[in-house]
Parts: sequence; C-alpha cells; structure tokens
Amino acid sequence: MKDILVMGIESSCDETSVSIVKNGREVLSNCINSQIKIHEEYGGVVPEIASRCHTEVINGIMKQALKEANVTLDDIDAIAVTQGPGLVGALLVGVSYAKGLSYVTGKPLIAVNHIEGHIAGNYLTHKDLKPPFICLIISGGHTHLVNVKSYNEFEILGKTRDDAIGEAFDKVARVVGLGYPGGPKVDNLAKQGKPTIKLPVTHFDNLDFSFSGIKTAVINLNHKDPNIDKADLCASFQCAVTEMLTSNVKKAIKEFSSNKIVIAGGVSRNSFIRSSFDNLAKELNIKVYYPEPVLCTDNAAMIAAAGYYNYINEERADMRLNAIPNLKIGE
Repeated sequence: MKDILVMGIESSCDETSVSIVKNGREVLSNCINSQIKIHEEYGGVVPEIASRCHTEVINGIMKQALKEANVTLDDIDAIAVTQGPGLVGALLVGVSYAKGLSYVTGKPLIAVNHIEGHIAGNYLTHKDLKPPFICLIISGGHTHLVNVKSYNEFEILGKTRDDAIGEAFDKVARVVGLGYPGGPKVDNLAKQGKPTIKLPVTHFDNLDFSFSGIKTAVINLNHKDPNIDKADLCASFQCAVTEMLTSNVKKAIKEFSSNKIVIAGGVSRNSFIRSSFDNLAKELNIKVYYPEPVLCTDNAAMIAAAGYYNYINEERADMRLNAIPNLKIGE
C-alpha cells in the first residue's frame, strides 16, 4: 500500500507551522515559528501583528518543512490547513496560502478543524491509539470534553460556558505579575507554593465547565491583599481548576464506560494537571494519553494527522474554502 504524505499548515493564532506527516502517524518534519517574543511586550496576542508575521514567514517555513522531510511538493499527496477556529486574519493567511499551493500543484485541499487537530496530535505520540475514547481538550481558546467515536465523528459532552482554561491561566498570570504566556509561568510558580487558599469551584449537573468565577476570585484576593503569597495563590488556583477537570472526566468515563482518557491542547503540558490525571487513571484502572510537549501547543503536525483521516474519508475542499473563526467541532 502506498504511503500517504500530507502537508499540514497551521496559522490559527501566533504560531506559523508547516509539517509533513506520513500515513497520519509519522512526523517527517514539524517546523514552527513562534511569535511569543513579539507579543510578550503587549501582554497577549495582537491579532493584526500575528497576521503580518504569518505572511512574512509562511513560505520560508513551508520550504524548511520540505527540506527537513527530504521530500518535494511532487511527493505530497494532499495539503491540509486549519480552517478554524482561531483569529480570522491569522487563519486567512494559512487558508490563502494552502489554496494557492493546491491550485499550483493540483494537490487535493483538505480543511481541518483546529480542535480536531489537537485530538489527532495524540495519534502521533501514541501509534497504537484508536477511537473510541473520551478526550479532554484544554487550551488557550477551548475547553471541551468530547466523545471521539471515530477518526471523523465527534460528540461534545461538555464545554466551558465562559473562559477557556488557558485564558484563565493567562489572566491569573497577568494579575500576579508573571506576564505572558501565563500557563507555564503559573505552573512553575505553583511548585513553590501550597494550595492553602480556598477558591470557588463550579460544577453543573451536566459536563460543562466554568472558569470565570475562580478567575475573578483570584483577581479580587490579589487586589485586597497585594502582599498575598503569589506561589500559594497559583498553587491554589491550579489545584482548584484541576479538580473541576478531573471531576467531569471521571463522570464521563463512568457514563460511557470508557477505558481510556486522552488529554490534548496547550494546557495539557501543565505538570500538576498531568500528575492529577495519572492518579485518576490509577484510581479508575484506565489508560491516560498525552501528546509529547511539542505537539501540545499549536503545530502543523496535528493538522496533517487530522487531515490524513479527512483525506482517506474522501473529504475535500475547493477554492471557495474560507476561514471560519468560530468553527465548531464536528462541522
């Protein structure tokens, strides 16, 4: 059987990435240009600057990905690109570039949902992982609990009703003076503190999440007492949001009799969250899967992997493809 090479293109936020993946499981190259240093001085991603940076580097990143994979455009079977969700200007850079490549080369164009890409990132780390499974997607823009029925069939079990968990991490980091990006900095400072501060946790009858209450509580505590122990505050915040995550996942595992939980998205790099899910897996006697660190945050390898399963499912896009910044999973 002929190997299938998919080029993935990702530009949904502040990473410009192009990757070549073989058969949806083997990464031949995964080139990423991060804009973190550019956006640090603004305390977060500035959409207009992100779009401009994507435009400046995307062609060079594509050439680098081909070189590192030791292939040419002629060897590529399909071009997969993030259609959404994300920042509309940033998405348009990747979509327009992918459409141009597809038109010039005659290669099939594959639209990929960014959230489904995060799920597929685990296929690259865990070659034996196959649906069905329960997946928790935790990132700067999303918090979703998903029943992954097949490679192309997804059922949302729960999602955030307000802030995404990564957004909450960034806002807490900003309040306590850690800067951007907040997630890794909160994780590191929390290791120096103890979760001794009581913070509100929100639970619903269903599997939805809410992080606005705890975020506001942290902000208020810091304002009332600027000398509050920041390490303890971060540790307490991290412990509380993790309890919300594990509680809903535990309910989903029991409801759907699943024997494995998959964690995806940038926040899945958090060390405390990983150790908590390791403990939950032991408690429930199930397996837990995480992507390797480089595949947690936005990257094109996960887009190529998801694109591969869309490709073999005969899903194709054409030159009318447009960016959809609020694209929902399963659409």
